[in-house]
This record gives sequence, C-alpha cells and structure tokens, in this order.
Amino acid sequence: MRADLKRIHGWVPEGARVLDLGCGDGTLLAALARDKGVTGYGLEIDPEGITACLARGVNVIEQNLDEGLANFEDDACDLVVMTQALQALRRPDRMLDEMLRVAGECIITFPNFAYWRHRAYLGLRGYMPVSKSLPHAWYDTPNIHLSTFNDFEHLCRDKGLIIVDRAVGIGDHEGHWTSRWWPNLFGEIAIFRVARHPG
Repeated sequence: MRADLKRIHGWVPEGARVLDLGCGDGTLLAALARDKGVTGYGLEIDPEGITACLARGVNVIEQNLDEGLANFEDDACDLVVMTQALQALRRPDRMLDEMLRVAGECIITFPNFAYWRHRAYLGLRGYMPVSKSLPHAWYDTPNIHLSTFNDFEHLCRDKGLIIVDRAVGIGDHEGHWTSRWWPNLFGEIAIFRVARHPG
C-alpha cells in the first residue's frame, strides 16, 4: 500500500464503519476489512476502479463526489476517508462539512503543493511542477484546487474543527524528522485526521 494508506490503516479502529470517498480500486477498504473487521462502502466514479472493487469484494457505489453525500444520513459512519481526491473537487470546503456530518471524524490526504521540490520546479524551471504526487501536466490535470499543509490547517481553524493528528508522506514512505518539523516545506503528501467539536 501507499504510505498514506498505511498510515490511515493504523489510525482506523477495529470494527469501524467506514466510508471511503474516491476509493479507487478498493485497496484500503479491502485491507481494513481483512485486518480490522471494518465494514462500509467505497464511492467511486471511475468504471475501472468500480470493477476492481467488486473483484476485491468491496462494497462500492458509483457516485460523483461533487454531488455531495445527501444519500448518507448524519452520523451514518464512524469514519469517512478521502485519499488524494480533495484537490479534484469543485468545493473541497463543502465536502469537508459533509464528511463531518456523516461521521464525527475524517481522514484526508492530498498532495502538498508547497513541497520544496514543487517550489523549486516552478521557481527554477518556470513550469507547473510534475512529480509523483502531481503526475499530470497543467492542461490535463484533474486537480483544480491545489493546496498546502498551511492552507488546510487554516481551513480547519476557520471551520472550528479539531486536527486530531497529522502525518507526512514522501514518495512511498513516511516523512523523516525534517518533514515532521516543517511539513509545509518538506512534506510531499499531507495526511490529516480531523474531527468536529463535540456538541
């Protein structure tokens, strides 16, 4: 599994009810069901991802995340997960609200646009960065809202949300001490656990 998925796997409690938004091929949900007795659903729009989920025995619903989560009741799940999809949504701020309506806690990962390699690429070459975490050219990218660790933390503060934990991914592994001290500069992938305030 990717580094962000491994971290999420460690954060999810045994037997939790999980909703995985943009679940891709179902790798995370399949591992959580196998290792932790997790139940739940994945939402995916890509037909190949849906087929892969079904082959893995993952419950999957074809759904466009930009249309919201109105088909899920308040507190329907223990945890909502979204990996590497926040930046592709029209209104990521509204999706964050929806995620925390459906569950009291959510886990979100996204590419950190302020990662030093991205800054250097743009600053020295004068082109939009292309990397493992941002693999598309500017004209064909699904990413429409690139953000940073600082941007996301600011959004959470504005919404009065609790950042329960955060972690840093670099390539296929977790970040070292420099990325934990200065995640906005040295973290390639942002990994956040966020909760709404009780009451």
